[in-house]
Amino acid sequence: METLTIEEFFKEFAGFVALGVELLAVVVIAIGAIEAIVGVVKQKSNPLRPFAWKKEIFIRFGSWLLLGLEFALAADIVRSAIAPTWTQIGQLAAIAGIRTFLNYFLERDVEKFTEQKNEVEAIHPPSDRVEARV
Repeated sequence: METLTIEEFFKEFAGFVALGVELLAVVVIAIGAIEAIVGVVKQKSNPLRPFAWKKEIFIRFGSWLLLGLEFALAADIVRSAIAPTWTQIGQLAAIAGIRTFLNYFLERDVEKFTEQKNEVEAIHPPSDRVEARV
C-alpha cells in the first residue's frame, strides 16, 4: 500500500475541493437557466411595459450566473494552490481574469436593471399598476 506525503495529500484534497466547487457552479448555472426558460415559457407581458418580463428574467438569470461565476472563480483559486508549473498558473490566471471581467460587467448590468425596476416601482407601486386581462 502506497502512502501519500502531506504535500501529495494536500494536492489531491485540493483537487477534489476544486472539482466539487466547479460542480456546484454548474448546478447553480443550470438552476438559473431552467428558471429563465420557465420564465420565458410562462411570460406575462404587460401591454404598458412589454419588455418588463424580459428584464425581470435577465436580472434573475444574471444573478444566478454571477453566483455560478463566483463559484467557478473560487475553484480557480483552489486550483492555483496546486498548480505545479508556471504554464498552469498562467492559464489559471487567464481564466480567472476572464471570469472576473465577465462577472464585473454582468454585475453592473444586473445592478442597472435592478435600479431601473426599483425606480419604476417607487413611482408606480405594484398595487397602482393596471394589469391587462385577456
